[in-house]
Amino acid sequence: MKIARFSHDEAIMYGIIDERELVVLAGDPMFTGYETTGARVPLADAALLAPVIPRSKVVCVGKNYHDHAAEMGGVAPEEPLLFLKPNTSVIGPGDAIVRPTLSERTEYEGELVVVIGKIAKNVKAENALDYVLGYTIGNDVTARDLQRKDGQWSRAKGFDTFCPLGPVIETDFDPANATIETRVNGEVRQHAPLTDMIHSVPAIIEYASAVFTLLPGDVIMTGTPAGVGTFDAGDVVEVEISGLGILRNTARDAVPTP
Repeated sequence: MKIARFSHDEAIMYGIIDERELVVLAGDPMFTGYETTGARVPLADAALLAPVIPRSKVVCVGKNYHDHAAEMGGVAPEEPLLFLKPNTSVIGPGDAIVRPTLSERTEYEGELVVVIGKIAKNVKAENALDYVLGYTIGNDVTARDLQRKDGQWSRAKGFDTFCPLGPVIETDFDPANATIETRVNGEVRQHAPLTDMIHSVPAIIEYASAVFTLLPGDVIMTGTPAGVGTFDAGDVVEVEISGLGILRNTARDAVPTP
């Protein structure tokens, strides 16, 4: 089932995609379930938004593919390498990624994203998928020069617009049968099966929930494969995961502060 968060007639709603229509839900399915209103909206008339705005945090996993760890100049850590993005970095499909004036090297990182559906604390891997609402696509946009300069990642990965998510949440998805591909202006830059991830989704949830409580609506970005690189203003960045769709965003430069 594909769940969308969308705008129509100046209202923000949730719906289930049924071919070319959205079956409108009574509220946020994370909290009110899948009760419908009886209304339908043509998909062509709706503007898809970020399918979830994290209530508290975006949890990210660094260097979760061996080939990406190697291209970054090191080996993959034995345990998941966690960092956070603020929820103010989230944008939706079609929204502009804004390249900040503070950075001269902005890079894409296409990733599978896990959407948490209920409170999770000290969850064991064998039960971890019980806490997952579904999956979506993300782009862990990074100011690479600032990441190297700072020695830690909060500023480099936390700018507004640096966490595109979408286009929808798929509740019935198996990462073992999917591939991820990132394109810039149609040129393939990243391509890998999701099975190349070092730490699996259940393992990541166990590890992260031992550190901090995961709340409904929190998301986990599971890491990126090799092939990260730069993009410029005007470029179209697409991240596609088979079974989840395509997350597409165009980049622009920030307007310098007077």
